[in-house]
Amino acid sequence: MVTIAIDAMGGDNAPKAEVEGAVQAARSLGVRVILVGPEELLSRELLSFDPGRDLPIEIRNATERVTMEDNPAKAFRTKKDSSIRITSRLVRDGFAQGLVSAGNTGAVMTTCKLVQGMIPGVDRPALASAFPTLKGNPVVVIDVGANVDSTPRMLAQFAVMGDCYSRIIFRTPNPRVGLLSIGEEEHKGNELTRSAMPVLKTLRLNFIGNVEGRDLYTGYADVIVCDGFVGNVALKVSEGLVDVIKHMLRESLAATLTSKIGYVLSKSAFAEFKKRVDYSEYGGAPLLGIKGIGIICHGRSNANAIKNAIRVAAEFASAHVDERIESELASWSAEGTTSAAD
Repeated sequence: MVTIAIDAMGGDNAPKAEVEGAVQAARSLGVRVILVGPEELLSRELLSFDPGRDLPIEIRNATERVTMEDNPAKAFRTKKDSSIRITSRLVRDGFAQGLVSAGNTGAVMTTCKLVQGMIPGVDRPALASAFPTLKGNPVVVIDVGANVDSTPRMLAQFAVMGDCYSRIIFRTPNPRVGLLSIGEEEHKGNELTRSAMPVLKTLRLNFIGNVEGRDLYTGYADVIVCDGFVGNVALKVSEGLVDVIKHMLRESLAATLTSKIGYVLSKSAFAEFKKRVDYSEYGGAPLLGIKGIGIICHGRSNANAIKNAIRVAAEFASAHVDERIESELASWSAEGTTSAAD
C-alpha cells in the first residue's frame, strides 16, 4: 500500500480540508495516509470524519506551521519542527513515498529541495500543471511558478521531465513538446526562447517548435515548456477566466424563466463543464526534479482537491516517476543533450 504524507497545516482551510480529504482518499483510493501537524488538533478533527479511527490514517506531531506570509528561506532555517518539514522528512526517510501540501509554494519547494534532495542532472525543480484541452487529453505545462528566471538548459530539463509526466501518467505514446512563445516562427520570442530553441531541437523528443498562448487549450501540444514567470501568469489567468465564465453562466441561467428551465434541462452538461475546468479535480501540481514525490496544491484547496492530490501523488509514486526521470536525464546527460547550453 502506497503511503502519502500530508502537510495538514498548509492550506487556507487547514486542517479541516486536509483531514477530510485524507479520509476520502483512505476510503476510496486504497492508500495509507500520514497527517502531519499538532497531534491534539488533528486527532479531534479526524474523529469528526472517522469516529472509529478504522481507516489507515496515522498522525505525526509537528509543533510549528509555515504561513503564506513567511519567507521560504527564513522559515526553513527557523521553523525546524514545521508541518511541511516533518512531512518532507517522512518522504526522505522512507516512511512515505510522496507528500501533499497546500502551503506556501516557495516554502514547500525550498523544503523539498533541501530535505529530500534533487535528482542528479536537474538544476532546479519545476512545477507541472495539467490544463484541460479541446481534445480531451490534458496538456502538461511546465514550469508554472517554481522558477521566475530560467536558462535554456533548465528549459531542456523541464522538457524531459514534462515528457516523462505525459507518457507515464497520461499514457501519451509520443508527446508533442512545444516551447511557449509569442509566435510559431523560430525567430520570434525573447532571448530565452530563442536561445532554448536549438537546445530543445537536440533532444530525443517529439519537439514541434514554438507554440502560442492559445495552444494551451487546443490540444495541439501534449507538453508546453516555459519559464516559471510566464507559466504562473498563464495559470493564474486561466483560473481567473474559469471563475468568470462560471459566474457569468450562473447569472445568465438565473436571469429569466426560460433560462432557468434551460438550466434544469442542461444541468448535467453544466456539471460536466464545471468538473472539466475545476482545479480541484486535477489535485495539484507535481514538483518535478526532487527525490521522492511532491504535490503542491492551491492554497484554497478543499477536501476534494486534497483527495485528488493524494490520488496524483499515489499514481506518481506507484509509477516511480522520479526514478524514471532520473534514469532518462542520466542517459541524456551522458550524450550531452541537456547540458548543451547555459
